[in-house]
Amino acid sequence: MHYLRLFATYLRLGILNELEYRVNFWVQIFQSALELLVALGGLAVVFAHTETLGGWGPAELLALVGVYFLIGGLISTLIRPSMQRFMEDVRKGTLDFTLTKPADAQMLVSMQRIEIWRMLDVILGIVILGIALSRLETSVGGAQALLFGVTLLSGSAIVYSFWLMLATCAFWFIRTENILVIFQSMYQAGRWPVTIYPGWLRTILTFLVPVAFATTVPASALTGRIDGGLVLSAIGLAVLMLLVSRWFWRFGIRFYSGASA
Repeated sequence: MHYLRLFATYLRLGILNELEYRVNFWVQIFQSALELLVALGGLAVVFAHTETLGGWGPAELLALVGVYFLIGGLISTLIRPSMQRFMEDVRKGTLDFTLTKPADAQMLVSMQRIEIWRMLDVILGIVILGIALSRLETSVGGAQALLFGVTLLSGSAIVYSFWLMLATCAFWFIRTENILVIFQSMYQAGRWPVTIYPGWLRTILTFLVPVAFATTVPASALTGRIDGGLVLSAIGLAVLMLLVSRWFWRFGIRFYSGASA
């Protein structure tokens, strides 16, 4: 409950901060609409020449696009802004203000900045998922919905842990923003099922940069294309990534030299 209240405080501050620049709302609408048009345009081109892509039908790929926007919105709203602020604090030596607060520093740096207008992508992803579900040939039962929720939560945890470990590298390297840009570029591959990529690229998108567990796996669960082993793998990897990122954070913070050092 303590951290929920902290999150609510940061959320309120994020809303107040964004309201100072309301034109960002319209910019975000334009950006999200443009990205959606590109994604749907790609689907239209593909299905103008074939009925399936790697065994995925139009409605199933639309569900994948919905998950892509949903997770991408979470990254843009909370994870990326907070991690960028964290890396900036490390570079400037102002992380001291976070470390001296009577709360877990990792939790604070993970939710210290919220760009509320980016929630438009989350809302857009939910709408796309609703449209995709209405077009699926089979209805989604309670078991599929549960598996979708579990894999979506696991994928979110995996992505958060991955971003945290990348951001923690700021304790040793002066600028790590370029690494995050590379992740963002590779995340765009998540608009398509990873099964269509060559084996080497599929391995990278599954284990090195966990795009598959963020998009393809939850979409597979929602459309009934998943087995129990993959669900357990997603859960196990999420737990492992959370533990490793926590250890890496505690290890990295020992090398921090701030303004008060």
